[in-house]
Amino acid sequence: MNQREQMEQQCQWRITVWEEENFQGKRCEFRLECPNILDRDFQKIRSIKVDNGPWVGYEYPEYQGQQFILEKGDYPCYQAWSGNSSYRTEHMLSFRPIKCANHSDSKITMYECEDMMGRKFEMCDDYPSLMAMGWCSKEVPSIKVNSGAWVGYQFPGYRGYQYIFERDRRQGEYRKYYEFGTQAHSNQIQSMRRIQH
Repeated sequence: MNQREQMEQQCQWRITVWEEENFQGKRCEFRLECPNILDRDFQKIRSIKVDNGPWVGYEYPEYQGQQFILEKGDYPCYQAWSGNSSYRTEHMLSFRPIKCANHSDSKITMYECEDMMGRKFEMCDDYPSLMAMGWCSKEVPSIKVNSGAWVGYQFPGYRGYQYIFERDRRQGEYRKYYEFGTQAHSNQIQSMRRIQH
């Protein structure tokens, strides 16, 4: 990749983070991933503004812990990014861009068994309730991302733990629930949507 292509790619993503709520205190702008905000002499991240691209934030350094989808917009406090999650963390310590998000061309396949076995269902649209669309379980044991990037939620209505599924990670294959993320304790996913870009 030449220097011009690198510059164009970096312009696709921009996020500004603040150490305090309501965009107060120390601030820093990023165009690339940040594996540990503590290395930038921050104690925490308490507010965020996403100018370009979708991002995923993590409660711990090195992309560990609870995941939070960060699409274009303002997040003045932790409630704004944790949303309707039953588990809330008041800070974020690492984040990275989601480079494969393509809202108009996203496709995912869910499987009723681990290792992408059993009955399957392909989706290319958002579903606030998987059971309402015909999925007969509260669980999704394995997933294959055919294109784009998705966020799955523990409960209907896009609530609960968030799991980010990307085509360019793990070759798009999530064979067991613990591959959904470091905080995944079960394979319960009851709503799913495409990540906005």
